[in-house]
Amino acid sequence: MQNRHDKKENSAKMATKVLKTRTLLLSVVLGIVTFVVLLCRLYYLQIIQHEALQEKAVAQQTRSSTITASRGTIYDATGETLAVSATAETIFISPHEITENECDKDLIATKLGEILNVDAEKIRKKEEKVESYYQEVKKKAEQDEADAVRAFINENDISGIYLVPDSKRYYPFGSLAAQVIGFVSSDNVGLYGIEALYEEELEGTAGLVVTEKNARGEDVLYKYEQYYDAQNGDSLVLTINSTIQHYLEQALADAVKKYDVKNGATGIVMNVNTGAVMAMASLPNYDLNNPRNIQDEKLAAQLEGLDGDARLEKLGQLQLKQWRNKAINDTYEPGSTFKIITLAMALEEGLINENSTYECGGKINVPGWPKPIWCSRKTGHGHQNLGQAVANSCNPAFIQIGLKVGTDKFYQYIKDFGFLNKTNIDLQGEGKGIFFEEEQFGKNVVSLASAAFGQTFNVTPIALATAEAAAVNGGYLRQPYIVQEVLDSKGNVTYEHDSTPIRQVISEETSQRVCNLLEGVVNGGTGKNAYVAGYRIGGKTGTADKTGTKTADNPKGDIVVSFVGIAPIDDPEIIILLALDTPSRTTGTYPSGGNMVAPVAGRLFAQVLPYLGFEPNYSADEMVGADTNVPNCVGLSLEEANKKLKENGFACRTVGEGATVTDQTPVGGSIVPGTAEVVLYLGAEKNDKKCVVPRVAGLTAEQANKALTNAGLIMKVLGSTSGNTNNIRVTTQSVAAGSEVEAGTVVSVQLADTSMVD
Repeated sequence: MQNRHDKKENSAKMATKVLKTRTLLLSVVLGIVTFVVLLCRLYYLQIIQHEALQEKAVAQQTRSSTITASRGTIYDATGETLAVSATAETIFISPHEITENECDKDLIATKLGEILNVDAEKIRKKEEKVESYYQEVKKKAEQDEADAVRAFINENDISGIYLVPDSKRYYPFGSLAAQVIGFVSSDNVGLYGIEALYEEELEGTAGLVVTEKNARGEDVLYKYEQYYDAQNGDSLVLTINSTIQHYLEQALADAVKKYDVKNGATGIVMNVNTGAVMAMASLPNYDLNNPRNIQDEKLAAQLEGLDGDARLEKLGQLQLKQWRNKAINDTYEPGSTFKIITLAMALEEGLINENSTYECGGKINVPGWPKPIWCSRKTGHGHQNLGQAVANSCNPAFIQIGLKVGTDKFYQYIKDFGFLNKTNIDLQGEGKGIFFEEEQFGKNVVSLASAAFGQTFNVTPIALATAEAAAVNGGYLRQPYIVQEVLDSKGNVTYEHDSTPIRQVISEETSQRVCNLLEGVVNGGTGKNAYVAGYRIGGKTGTADKTGTKTADNPKGDIVVSFVGIAPIDDPEIIILLALDTPSRTTGTYPSGGNMVAPVAGRLFAQVLPYLGFEPNYSADEMVGADTNVPNCVGLSLEEANKKLKENGFACRTVGEGATVTDQTPVGGSIVPGTAEVVLYLGAEKNDKKCVVPRVAGLTAEQANKALTNAGLIMKVLGSTSGNTNNIRVTTQSVAAGSEVEAGTVVSVQLADTSMVD
């Protein structure tokens, strides 16, 4: 019994020991598992999730605000500022803080709306988002607005309104060179033009302000704040000259209005020896400071009566139209302006010379084409040498020249002058010309005949200007460009354009011969209306049909009238290309490049050449009417005054019967044409009454001079006076009819031969 009892007791002890061992082992295992789980969790949180959790903690404990970098400034070639970033501030509210601090929400909405010119009701809706710490009220507020908001915060001890440094883009000249410069988005990102293409250089690097905040999201005073400076963008120096750009835009605007041009206009002024674009304009235009507003009155009228989606769709179309840079985006048939290229290639190949002659009966038949191809002068030009054929812009003569060149050589020169490729000018959206396929062109002599005088193919204005610059600058094709230099924030030059020629297309000798022949176009030819006294100018007029525009209502179809001018033609530096797209046929002026565009080019040359420092060199005949300083005759005897005026080429008349000159008109020192008459007052009182400018547009030079002289004014002549005087009329006057001006004021009149065809 005792043994059995002992055995039971030993068994119980053994069982207890096993149980304790198992329990201990299980505890150890569970402990280890728990430790491993905790270790893994800790590893996950501390190592794997470290950065994410740290960012979350920082986000909960700090407030960060981005500081917009100031975009680089854009300068013109003379240092004028065309685009600049100025200090502005973005204003936002924290609805959570406003609610937590029991601030007067109605007062905040009303006052901010008043200061910032924002709808107060919209601010109230933002205040209702009580869980939000950031609701933007106004982006890029002006400095005076920001200062007013600060004053409001301080005066009313308000929490939850914040101001963050920002910048705003300004364009000091408004619409000047709009399609070239382009504009930026509300976030200061370039959208069009130079602003977009040079975004990487201009944008800079944004900065950051990091501020500690408490559990309620409020800034903690006198605690942690870190400021990371923004790095401003690089600046650009353009080849654009703002003065020449103004001249170009004004000249085009006047032409569009005068000739009721339907589809706008474009113009380029370029240095032929470097490819630097000094001015480039397209109409319709827009204001860079308000790029989404439709500036052109005719375009804006198309929005009248529209609303909803229809208005938005039309608005978008009109915006794209005014933003479009026609000088590089659009193509057109160049017409007779292309004859410069045909002339250059034929001279270079030795197929023609200055003694070559041509017969023009008004039309020519080309093998393979059933109808005759007409000259602009239906009665023909008769017998002509090469110079006369160029001056007359004779289509039959140039067809003959083109046929001599042949399809293979002609096509090769089209390639060499760059017409089959883009020019790669540093602007957005450059188009490419449309020319025949080489194989097709080689089999089609009719295409060669039409191409020889600039029809049945398309070019961009910039490609034509670039090619024709090569034809007159010694034969060197250069890449046109807009950006001359890139400057870092310290003013150091980090990039400068290289004007190395792409290739030489024709010889310098051929180029000089082209220039000599083009001078005859302006000196008595179809471009005579571009004549400017004292300057040697060459050029070529153009009037091109727009293919596919002839309809029953428009049997003659639409046209593009244009002019390409080069000066000084004896040593070319400047090329000007102007084109008017679809001028009206009902303005009283025969629609041609010679009648409509050459006078505009002449006016432009008369402004640009003196501005650039080119001194006039007058011939003996031109010297008679050249501008001269009026000598001061006050205090002289009549005999002395007469002698002094005569020495300077002036005629005079007297008012009064005294022996001494007491006053004069124009006053001494005035710059007037040498043909002006000086009025001397001999004791008589000078009449200070203003003179009313008469309307002289449409009059002959003689009639206009008489009308202006009778009104007490002086006429200055721009343009050519050679040819049939009955056809030479005043097309524009510098001072509007009906204006009241001082006696002796000089009124410039543009004379043009209105019978010109090309």
